[in-house]
Parts: sequence; C-alpha cells; structure tokens
Amino acid sequence: MRKMHVLLFLAGSMLLASACKSEFERIRISANPDLILKKAFEYYEKGEYQKSQTLFDLVLNTIRGGKDAEDAYFKYAYTYYHLEQYMLAAYYFKNFSNTFTNSDHREEASYMSAYSNYLLSPSYRLDQTNTLKAIDEFQLFSNLFPKSPRVEECNKLIDELRRKLEEKAFAEGELYFNLRQYQSAVISFDNLLRDYPESPDAERVRYLIAKSAYLLSKNSIVEKKLERYTETVARCNQFLEKYEKGKYNREIKEIRSDAEKEAKELRKRLKVT
Repeated sequence: MRKMHVLLFLAGSMLLASACKSEFERIRISANPDLILKKAFEYYEKGEYQKSQTLFDLVLNTIRGGKDAEDAYFKYAYTYYHLEQYMLAAYYFKNFSNTFTNSDHREEASYMSAYSNYLLSPSYRLDQTNTLKAIDEFQLFSNLFPKSPRVEECNKLIDELRRKLEEKAFAEGELYFNLRQYQSAVISFDNLLRDYPESPDAERVRYLIAKSAYLLSKNSIVEKKLERYTETVARCNQFLEKYEKGKYNREIKEIRSDAEKEAKELRKRLKVT
C-alpha cells in the first residue's frame, strides 16, 4: 500500500512538471506578444529567470517605447545577472543606461553594469581587462551621479580593484627580478611606484629596485659598470632617506658600501674624476 502511495505521488509530480513545462512551451510558441510579455514578467517575479529571459528574447524587438519596454529591458538585463552571466549583464545594463536616459532605473543600471564587470574581475595573476572596465565604469557612475548613496561603495570597490592591479604590477616586477632581468625589474618597479605612490609594498619595492640596480651593475660590461654603480648608490640613498629604520637597512647599506667601493676603483682604473 505504501509503495502504491509513493508511485502515485511520483506520477502526480511528473504530471505536474509536465503540465508546467507544457504551459511554458504553449506560451513560447503562441505568437501572442502580449501574452509572452505578461508571462515573462510573471516568471521574473517568481525567480524563474531562464524562462523569463527566453520569453523576453522573443518580444523585446517588437516593443517600442512605453513603460512596458523600459521595465522589460531592465528586467531582461537582470535575468543575466541573476543567472550569473555577468558579461552579458554588464552589456545589457550599460545598453539600458545609454538608451533610457530619463529612466528612474538609469542610476541602478549604470551601477550594475560596473558591478557586473567587478564580479568578472579575476585573480591578479590573470588578464585584468574587466578590472579596468569596472574601475572606469565606477568612476563614470560617480561623475554622473555624484550625490548617489552608491558613490561611497564605488570608491571602496575602486580601491579594491586598484590594489589588485598593484599586486599584478608587483608580481611582474618580482618575476623579472627572479629571472635575473634586473633592468626590466627596475623599470617595472619604477612604474609601480609612479602609478601607486601610496602602495603598502613601497618599502620592499624600493629595496628590490636598489638590489636590482646593484646586481645589474655587477653583471654589466665594463663600459657600463661605473654609470650603473653610481645609479645603485643613488637608489640606496633614496631608500635610506625614506626608511631610516627600515627592515632592509643593513643590507642596503652593505650594497651602497660595495657599490661606492667598486665605483671608486673604476674611476681610478678609467682615470675618471
């Protein structure tokens, strides 16, 4: 008897699922744009975003103007967001913002376009195209809606994204250093300090600049050694001026002392004053 109840329950569930599916299919092939649009909104409100999106797809090109068109395009963009298709969500939110310039939803759509790109931003080790897009769009949002309560959040997210770019720049400089490409390391670290002067890694960056300059000097041809040892001394002095009690001070002072000694010997040998 119990087995029969289970079978009847399963059969009923399958019939119900089949009925629901047939209803959606019936609406989808109905060629009735008013019904399709109405049901697209209903599915959206129920959280059935894939069905809602499918139906919106069928009628969006037939809608011209009016409140229904605005709401449909806005919710259509959100279906991609809820389905975690953030690249398309960013595209459709931005398209909405540019199309419905007088909409009450424009501010939210502009923010969501930027936020969707933020969600696409990968680890700092990977390509940062979406990170840069998100930063640009958050900045654009803040310029367009300077009084929005979302501006503060935009600034926090921009700081987070810029930190990721900074980490990538540091990793690139460190990679050059580890590969013994010291000149490239110096250039890369200099660029990092130019772009992120308040970097929390600035002390280590300046240490690696001085050490890279020193190792570049030691591995240079004779004709370039004097110039590069002189540059090393300058880099060491810059570090020591900024970090009088830094954790790398002892090593930097040793590097400077050796670089000064080598430069002095070279001047004697080359008879340079």
